Amino acid sequence: MKYSVYPLAILAVLSCYPKSENTSENQNFEVITKLPKKLKELSGMVVSTDPKTIWGIEDQGNKNAIYAFGENGKLISETLVENTENTDWEDLIKDKENNIYIGDFGNNDNDRKNLKILKVDLKNPEQETTKVIQTTAFHYEGQTEFPPKKSYWLYDCEAFVEKDGYFYLFTKNRSKGFDGTFYVFQIPNKEGNFEAKKIATLQLEGGYNDAAITSASINSKNQIALLTHKNLYLVSDFFKTNFKNPQIKKLPFGHESQKEALVFINNNSVLIADEKEGKDTGNLYRFEF
Repeated sequence: MKYSVYPLAILAVLSCYPKSENTSENQNFEVITKLPKKLKELSGMVVSTDPKTIWGIEDQGNKNAIYAFGENGKLISETLVENTENTDWEDLIKDKENNIYIGDFGNNDNDRKNLKILKVDLKNPEQETTKVIQTTAFHYEGQTEFPPKKSYWLYDCEAFVEKDGYFYLFTKNRSKGFDGTFYVFQIPNKEGNFEAKKIATLQLEGGYNDAAITSASINSKNQIALLTHKNLYLVSDFFKTNFKNPQIKKLPFGHESQKEALVFINNNSVLIADEKEGKDTGNLYRFEF
């Protein structure tokens, strides 16, 4: 399904959009535009090889489709992913070769046994359909109960990145007695069924809306941005320290909403999207740091 749109280059026009009434006190966090009305639960996004186009997905209960939209908030196209279902698509990324991957690993109740990452054959928004060309199925090292006791609900995930042939997953803590702890798992980027190797246990400061991770992105300096409802956490030296002692810098937005999607547009700027919960949400934002 195609929609007409007249997008401008992202980096050239992001500053041209007025801020909404729900603007943050942080001058580095600004509203760019409303998201397309069709996308009420955007859960992941990446910038296409054409910088005029952003790809996005929605999570559980929505279509098995990838949407293209412009930075002016206009929907360009809807591409059906034919040979799969949207069990709970929670993040969307691409690798250095511009291959696109869907993280079908939403696991709110920590009881799923069909977690997977899907590589899709998507090249441009003119495609009405696309297919999964690689399925990386996995289970988590250390999880023996489905679900475990609520004090150990650390096996939901909404955030991942790809680097040098591996996926890195950052779990979302849903435990009773939330303390900001999360796990980092590593999985090879290949077809097959794998045990996700736990390579780190880390912690973010604050309560659930401060520190429950909802998306991730990696820049050319190998810094990883982790998104929460209220903050961006910039993780440096993650790979240099063998995943054990990275530097984590908390960058508050001065704004709280259900932010679910994140992507770097350069080493010091990200695009962020939140779910539509009222007239002041369902936006595309830019955050500079």
